[in-house]
Amino acid sequence: MKNKKMMVVGFISAIAVSLALSTSLIAKSDAQPLPSEASNEASRLQSLAKFTKVLSIVEQYNVDGLGVDQLIDKSLQGLLSNLDAHSNFLDKKSFESLKSQTDGEFGGLGITVGMRDNALTVISPIEGTPADKAGIKAGDIILKINDKSTLSMTIDDAVGIMRGVPKTPIDLTIVRKGAGEPLKFHIIRDIITVESVYARTIDDNILYIRVTSFDKKVATDVKAALKKHAAKSQGIILDLRNNPGGLLDQAVELTDLFVDEGIIVSQKGRNKSDDITYSATKKATVTHLPLVVLVNEGSASASEIVSGAMQDLKRGVIVGTKTFGKGSVQVVMPITDTEAIKLTIARYYLPSGRTIQAVGVIPDVEVDAGEVKKHENNFDIKEADLKKHLEGELEKTNGMVDVTETNATNKTIITKAQLTKDMQLKEGVGILKALIIVKGK
Repeated sequence: MKNKKMMVVGFISAIAVSLALSTSLIAKSDAQPLPSEASNEASRLQSLAKFTKVLSIVEQYNVDGLGVDQLIDKSLQGLLSNLDAHSNFLDKKSFESLKSQTDGEFGGLGITVGMRDNALTVISPIEGTPADKAGIKAGDIILKINDKSTLSMTIDDAVGIMRGVPKTPIDLTIVRKGAGEPLKFHIIRDIITVESVYARTIDDNILYIRVTSFDKKVATDVKAALKKHAAKSQGIILDLRNNPGGLLDQAVELTDLFVDEGIIVSQKGRNKSDDITYSATKKATVTHLPLVVLVNEGSASASEIVSGAMQDLKRGVIVGTKTFGKGSVQVVMPITDTEAIKLTIARYYLPSGRTIQAVGVIPDVEVDAGEVKKHENNFDIKEADLKKHLEGELEKTNGMVDVTETNATNKTIITKAQLTKDMQLKEGVGILKALIIVKGK
């Protein structure tokens, strides 16, 4: 504490000395700075002096007796969180948590949250996690965590409360569009191990690849799935629904697996040094197979880069609902060995030059989530019902079994019954089959 106080006193003294030196130099220099430059420098020094004065007063008189180290941390949190919804100060716990997420394993509920219209909103639940199994959905607004209101809570505070010891309970009060009243969920925390990529087959000739988040292994795992199934596959479905994003380089590498030329994404910031363009290469590219990409309101950031690039480059058909709309670039800058800041430095732009920030990606074919409704019609008359039907032909089909349905428990296959429970996937399969037929002509 003594060192912290000495630091503040020294900082205030340094400001005073800087002000005095600046005044002296302005008075004595023959080459006077431009009026605007001198004004900006004086304003900067006055603002720094104001901050240190307030910090000193708060340290001396605040009712809770917070120390200077706590006050500085709170100042940094306030500074970053007031810039935009995605910038924030990462203390030791938050910094370690961020690193564990990109490594693919962490503890908690399994949801990604963000601020939308100043409300703590679920971007997406991570598939197979406690939150997903409990029924939390993308777009849900978290009104309370246990008995604490989230109205004035930062994202870091909320995440800090929701994470905890595995097998311990937590209650979420949710406001959901279309629900008449708030919904309450009792969830048991667990270790969240993310299977970021998995592959299935549909009708033997369609490869289904699900990407749940963009951790550091995504491009490698998708490449392995393509290599394993490419010989039998005539089309690919890439499912990015409820994928909250992750590492930019993985989004670029994944897109590069399917396109061989053109800009994938560019970023533009305040400084020219932050302007970067990422382009496709021709190495190991799968361009000959028709492609359908599934997205929804839980698809954000890296997912929007991939789906938006595929759309602009005419590489695939985008199916589902409008995406989340996060088109900003954050970088993590360590400020000590255990602390860092996450700062928004640029915006993403798709190959056509359009932005996804607060706009999202609008699918080529919009399909709402839900099940396929089947209506039994007991009055249908088929050939087999006719008295003089060709019985010999009917006998040939007797005893035949739908292979896909017998494999309902096989996790490497998506059955017809499973397709009827997922309207977006079923529609995507139908579009892909049409593309396969057209390509074969």
